[in-house]
Parts: sequence; C-alpha cells; structure tokens
Amino acid sequence: MPKTTSKKYTYAVGRRKSSVATIKLYSGKGNFVVNTLPIDKYFPGENSKLKYNQPFELTDTVSKHDLEAKISGGGKEGQLEALVLAISRALKIINESANKLPLRNAGLLTVDSRVRQRRQVGTGGKSRRQKQSPKR
Repeated sequence: MPKTTSKKYTYAVGRRKSSVATIKLYSGKGNFVVNTLPIDKYFPGENSKLKYNQPFELTDTVSKHDLEAKISGGGKEGQLEALVLAISRALKIINESANKLPLRNAGLLTVDSRVRQRRQVGTGGKSRRQKQSPKR
C-alpha cells in the first residue's frame, strides 16, 4: 500500500448572502482550484481576478500559497465575496500580527450579513410592497 503524505493547510470559511465558501490554503506556487476547476475558469474576467487576488497583494503573499475551495449556494458575485472573506480569514490565521491590520483596513475581514428579505403575507408577492389603499 503506497504511503500518502498529507500537506499542512489552513482551513477557513466565508459566507455572503446564501453562498458558503470553505477553503484550504496550502503553501505553494499560486495554483487556485475552485470546485475542481481552475479559478480563472470558475470566475472569468479581470474584475474577479482583482478581487480574489486583493488579500494576497495586501499581505505580500502573491504566488506563495495554493488554494483549494468548495463553494456552494447563491450567485457568482456572492460566491466570489464569500471566497475573498475566507481567503482573508485564512491569511489572518497564518500570520495574525502582520496580516490582520492591512486586511482590516481594506475591509476584507468585515462580514456583510445582509440577506434577502423573505416574502411577506398580504403584500402581493413582494417583501415590502403594500396593497393600494382605497381612494375615498
């Protein structure tokens, strides 16, 4: 039976709206995998790339870590923001004294807990819409 070596990793979770991102951050060369796809295939576009690289640029750790992420729920934008929060939390765990302040100042450790308001009874299908009052 072959020996398997398990790499050491840092585990973190990020949430945004109904999206949940769980990541494992390894030391490596900058290979990012999200749901078994390369990250540039899962989140295409330059704006997405700037967003998920921002925590690494702020902490001067570009191309020093490999990332393995599982993301579920929500849409692409919520998933991306959940991933950025998880990356920031993992980098804070790795080196809290050096990484916490720049990440906090950029707002990357702040949790955005806003979620969609549920549909209310008697509002005609919307959460805040009211029925029209009688004219006279």
